[in-house]
Amino acid sequence: MQGPSDSAAALPLDGIGTGRAPPSCAQLFLGFLGLGLIGFGGVLPMARRMLVEDRRWLTPDGFTELLGLCQFLPGGNIINLSVAVGLEFRGVAGAVSALLGLILGPTAVVIGLGVLYDQYKDDPTLQHIFMGLAAAAAGLLASTALKMLSPLRTRPVALGIVLLTVLAIAVLRLPLLPSMAVLAPLSILAVRWSGR
Repeated sequence: MQGPSDSAAALPLDGIGTGRAPPSCAQLFLGFLGLGLIGFGGVLPMARRMLVEDRRWLTPDGFTELLGLCQFLPGGNIINLSVAVGLEFRGVAGAVSALLGLILGPTAVVIGLGVLYDQYKDDPTLQHIFMGLAAAAAGLLASTALKMLSPLRTRPVALGIVLLTVLAIAVLRLPLLPSMAVLAPLSILAVRWSGR
């Protein structure tokens, strides 16, 4: 008789996974725990590295597709991604394991740092440190965006949607929700029509 984890392991991954043995709930918990503890200021660059390059749980295309779905859903992208990855590999138990791993450590650290920041918030050195961290986080985000474009380089329709999105959000400064309400269905139709 199969247990829940056995049946979850047998689920088809539809090109998202790498074909290797799916991670256990403990591996999901520990992977996302480490990710949450090292990912100050932006976990997304580290998430891609952990999921695609280090642990090889997802293919580059699978990561891009799953993140696209998670960005369209309400809530934090990395929280949605942890739930989606856990759900993909181990069902509800995997989703809970990945989510708890992601939020437990950072929650404790943030509470501790909040107490310290409250005492030293007017210190100029601390303000300079935060400016430097913000610059590093922006660089990590730009680097991840370039890596995510790599699987799309052979898909002109997808690159066109990327260009339209950047134009709408970054250049024209249109509101995010109406832009996504137009661009998401447009991208689905365009990719379906083009077959790529």
